[in-house]
Amino acid sequence: MSKKLEMAGASWVDGERFFGRQVDLELLTERVRRGSHTLLTAARRMGKTSLVRELLRKLRETGDFETFYVDLEAADDHRHAVAEIGSCCAGAKGVGDRISRVLGEALERLDELSVFDLNVKLRARIDDGNWQHQADEIFDGIASCGKPAVLAIDELPILVNRLLKGPDYSITPERRARANQFLSWLRKNAQTHRGRVILALTGSVGMEPILKQANLSALANAYEPYLLQPWSVEEATGCLEALARQYDLALDESIPQRICDRLRCCIPHHVQQFFSHLHHHLRMERRTEATVEDVELVYSQRMLSVEGQVHLEHYEGRLRTVLGTERYELALEILTEAACGGGPLTVRALELFRNYAEHCLELPRSTVSDVLTVLENDGYLRVIDGEYGFISGLLEDWWRTRHCTHYVPLADRAVQDV
Repeated sequence: MSKKLEMAGASWVDGERFFGRQVDLELLTERVRRGSHTLLTAARRMGKTSLVRELLRKLRETGDFETFYVDLEAADDHRHAVAEIGSCCAGAKGVGDRISRVLGEALERLDELSVFDLNVKLRARIDDGNWQHQADEIFDGIASCGKPAVLAIDELPILVNRLLKGPDYSITPERRARANQFLSWLRKNAQTHRGRVILALTGSVGMEPILKQANLSALANAYEPYLLQPWSVEEATGCLEALARQYDLALDESIPQRICDRLRCCIPHHVQQFFSHLHHHLRMERRTEATVEDVELVYSQRMLSVEGQVHLEHYEGRLRTVLGTERYELALEILTEAACGGGPLTVRALELFRNYAEHCLELPRSTVSDVLTVLENDGYLRVIDGEYGFISGLLEDWWRTRHCTHYVPLADRAVQDV
């Protein structure tokens, strides 16, 4: 029976609306059942939240596990992170009792609170002097809920980046100590409660490049890395065909292939966004059969338009968050050179960037390698035979339309002989 599929929009999906990723689900389930902690990283819009939500749903359905999902994207610091974890897990057997101890209030009263109100109460109770004790109480409760507990903590790297760099994007000894303390606490509890609490840590930016900047890479050693890849062309085609059936559109076999060729990297959200724009275009034209010309029109006028840029601009914002101001400016130069230079960044071009970093930005030459690591880890560039080029055709074309009009190639500037 053909799978029915609805357009997903911008939010996560699970159940009947979840598509593909069967192998990823199987591999992650195997890790959970053997008690392994996972650090899952994926570029933005790769579907990691949907994957984790679906994993938790399926595990919960077996009756073998308690499952919890916590999103730390909005957490300001380690205390707020603990409050998020406590408020999201409070409904489970054993956790509520521990939170009552933390707050000094009867469990019956806590049962009447919303997650938001409980979060506010926990934030007011947790401070720099007691946060580890309070956090241990909550974690002990999760470990004693009667079944192995799978705790998915989303956007942990964003929180760690905030702890390390603060609002001015700079690492200080105090901030480094604070990030070290929080991650050491999490690792300690992961090891202490191994088998009773299984962590699934996820992020749309890589943890390793962030920790490397502060020489804290060893703190990630307790977690098995898992890099979520884009859909294959077969998976993307299957999704497009399922959507076409659901919305009564006629797509011959050349249309999904053309869409995949344009995207080049089949990020799930981009695939579904392309279909949504194509569907809207055909409905406005009062047609049900798509042509290659329709695909090209939708790509140039919708995917690369101001409307499409709203989503893609978020990529740049995340870069500044991870790299800080000076390295961010270097990253913009590197990406623009890669988009506007007519091909991948060669070994010669990278040497020019090292000169540029050293003499124009007053940064160590090694900064170029550090920035490239972040760009590769976060899904912008890939390296083939020492040359770096964009992974996503959509992102490359968008970058080109946005940045290349007045760009002067690095080889034409006065940096090559400095």
